[in-house]
Amino acid sequence: MTTTSERPSAGWRTVDIVVAAVVAVAFGVVFQAWNVLWETTTFMAPPVRGAIYGVWMVPAVLVALIVRRPGAALFGEAVAATASMLFGAQWGLLTLVYGLVQGGAAELVFAFTLYRGWTLPIAIAAGAAAGLAGGLLDLAFFYPDWSAAWQLLYVALVVASSALIAGLGSWLVLRGLAATGVLSQFAAGREQREV
Repeated sequence: MTTTSERPSAGWRTVDIVVAAVVAVAFGVVFQAWNVLWETTTFMAPPVRGAIYGVWMVPAVLVALIVRRPGAALFGEAVAATASMLFGAQWGLLTLVYGLVQGGAAELVFAFTLYRGWTLPIAIAAGAAAGLAGGLLDLAFFYPDWSAAWQLLYVALVVASSALIAGLGSWLVLRGLAATGVLSQFAAGREQREV
């Protein structure tokens, strides 16, 4: 779909803000279901739970791929985390901290391309970066006493999950949405029509 395009305007249009917020809040709702699922997987070996982590990174990647504005990844993840927190996420205010850090990590990947790279590899890298940030936060806040081997396995699974679910998954969702025409006001939607 997208290779590299001209640098987007730094200014956000009203439609950018509205669509980014709607997608992010929708994922805040999804997060609530995912939070419940996370708590029901305590029977698994602790590091293995990292394999389902990537859903929490989707708003950072998907919002950035749709809106293509500086700050979109951070905005998407922060708004989704805020919505999740307001809907009663069990981690309270820490949920917002995670959203800011994970969204910031994905944002750095898009910034590295000067907001010109909207390719599948960039989406996967952004998902992986967000996952790495989340995994490292988990080790600091929740799992500092784990063995080094378990910590390494956990972070590796979180990064892989985030690259696959948030990176590849967001890319596929974007392509599906663009094919329907709902993204016609965005570069992603116009590029799909040209393909």
